[in-house]
This record gives sequence, C-alpha cells and structure tokens, in this order.
Amino acid sequence: MAPTAHLVDELLEEIFLRLPNPAGLARASIACLRFHRIITERSFLRRFRKLHPPPLLGFAGTRGFHPAEVPHPCAPLARPLADAADFTYSFVPKPSNGRWIPCNVRDCRVLLQSSEYAYFKKLAVCDPLSRRYVLLPPIPDDLAVEEKQLIKIESMLAPIGEDEDETSFRVIYLANYKSKLVAFVFSSVTGNWCVAASLSWNSLGTVEPVYNLSNCNHLDGYFYWTVLSSQGDKLLVLDTRSMEFSTTNLMTGYPAQLMNQSDLSRCKCSIVAGRGQEALEVFSLVADQSTAGSLAVHHIIQKINDESSMEWQLEKVIPLPGKYFRFTTGAADGFLFLRAIMYKEDELNTDKLLGVYAEEHLFSLEVQTSKIMKVYRKRSLDSDGRIYWYFGFPPSLSKPSI
Repeated sequence: MAPTAHLVDELLEEIFLRLPNPAGLARASIACLRFHRIITERSFLRRFRKLHPPPLLGFAGTRGFHPAEVPHPCAPLARPLADAADFTYSFVPKPSNGRWIPCNVRDCRVLLQSSEYAYFKKLAVCDPLSRRYVLLPPIPDDLAVEEKQLIKIESMLAPIGEDEDETSFRVIYLANYKSKLVAFVFSSVTGNWCVAASLSWNSLGTVEPVYNLSNCNHLDGYFYWTVLSSQGDKLLVLDTRSMEFSTTNLMTGYPAQLMNQSDLSRCKCSIVAGRGQEALEVFSLVADQSTAGSLAVHHIIQKINDESSMEWQLEKVIPLPGKYFRFTTGAADGFLFLRAIMYKEDELNTDKLLGVYAEEHLFSLEVQTSKIMKVYRKRSLDSDGRIYWYFGFPPSLSKPSI
C-alpha cells in the first residue's frame, strides 16, 4: 500500500471511531469496498468496541432468539442478526441424551448444556452467527468432588480479558457443595478443566450450607450471587481475573432500615448492576403495601475502599410501569432487566391472569440514566424459562468468536 493510501486509511479509521453508534458504522461499511475493508478489520473493531459497548439486540431462550422490537432503538440492528444466525443450534452435534439448552450468553457466544438429568451436564460453546462450536470434555473424575454432597451447580461463560485472543474463551462451573464452593474452569487454549478456586462456607462467614444461592449476574469481570442465610443476606463475589471469592454484607444501612418498615417489603433478591471506581450499585424490587402493592426499584450504593462509609445508602427510587402484577429481574452489561406479566382491568383477580389473555413484557433499565425501555412483547405466557440477553453487533460488523 502506498504511503499516501496508508495515511488515508488511518484518517478514515479515526473518522469511523467518532461515529456515534454501531448503526452509523454499519451503514458506512456498505458504502464502498474500502470502507468495508477498514471497518471489518479485527484491530479496528476492537478499538470501536472499547469506545462503543455492543448494543442490546434481544435475548436467547429455549425457544430461540427474540430480537428487540420497534420502537426500541436497536431493533434495526437486531433483525439482521435474527435472520442470519441459527439459534436452534442445529449445527451443533446433538448430545447422546436429551437436547441442547442455552444456559449463558456472552461475547456473541452461547453456552449450551444437555437436558439430561445429571449434575455435571454435557456442555458446548457455539457462535450462532458463524455456526462454529466446541464440544467440551467432561470434568475429570480426579477433580470432581463427591456428588452426594452437591446442592446446586451453575455454568457460565467468563468474560474475555483485554490481552486475550478474541476467539478464546473460558467456561466456569460453580459447584455448591454442603461444605464448600468449588469453581471449575475450562480454557479453550489448553482444552482442559482445572480447579481454579475452592473454599469452605465457613471461611466466607457462613457457617451453614447455602441452599438459597441466587442465579448469577456479571459486571466488569465480577460475578455476583445473592446469598440468603440465617446469618444475614450477603453478596457472594467471584473475581474472574484472580479467581478469588469474597462476600459483602447486604444488611447494613438502608436494607436493614427497609426490614423495619411494615409497609415496604423487598420481594426479590438484590441484583448488582453497577460497579464504578467509587461505588458498588445494587438494585432491589420493593413492594409498597400502602399503594396496593405497587412496585419500584430501589437503587442503593456502597462506596468502595471507604471504611468510614461501608453502609448501604439509598440513591434513588425508580417507579415501575403500572398494570403489571409480577416482575422478575436480571442484570448484565450496565442494564437491569425486568420481565413483567401484564393484566387487563377486567381480568384482575381472576383465573384468566395465567391464561392466554395475559402478555409478558420485557424491559431494560439503563443503570447510568435510570431510563426504562420496552425491548420485547410476548403475546402469551408460553415461557422460555430463563432468558439470556444478547449484546453484539450486526452481522456486517461481526467476526467469528470461536
């Protein structure tokens, strides 16, 4: 390439980096061959993603992929992904028993587990867009602990480190035993499992086995679980870089005050959805009995590395849309997600609430702005079970992740 042409390419890169969103970049990539070549280089896409986080395109469940719908701003980017990708996973060889079920989504990869009845299920990691996959080997017997002591097991994809190859991945198997927690980790680089972390409940300040361990949520390299215990509710934290566990007390400051207010009741485990340099941010669903059980999200914070202010403080109360009688929550990548069942005025307090007349609506709540947006509407309660939010770029800006 001539020196002048090289300088022009560098100038174009800087211009493309300043485009306000992925939609603008996608339009630029189809303007001409030169723009397409520059924009689809892995090095450029890596730089762009550091400045512009991948947008929310929809969610994956047992019934496939559900793209964000109009009027959500990401709907134009979501439809091309839904048309091009295979979220039935037909390209992945079927397990010997059962079928594949999604159990986690991250970095445009889907973690699949077999539907067979077993503690340690068969696992596969796939990229529905490029239709590539890896079948994971079973955990070796010499690493596994006695299964009779096993209470719960959960598998998840670990986030990619800044220095890691974009096509490499790690899978974490968190095994909750009666006496301890064990984190098994599979690396696509080595092709092997190892025990990355193991410690007793007693060392985490919980003297009894934890049966009420919530589903995890992830933020900035940390996994969080709410631990409901007779010793007091806590946050269990796993740092995926150091693979170290820690706990944070959830029952200081505002949450403790909330317990003493008869008209307010926390109705769902707390969800970590924000972690800056200065504070940890937690969101909880709270019902107000003085207003017929109306629901709101209570946003509390705890300052990090500030021993003088370790108690949780109320930051704000975010009212939720009316005409819904049940909410459930999850969190990922700076968003809180809300699944809500909608009812009609004439159906309240009737059996029709759980019939075909009800609808399920899915909302996103952006942590930084507290803005609530509807992502998807399901016309019936034909449930996907657990759902997993998909953040990514449209096919024209995507490279194989495996």
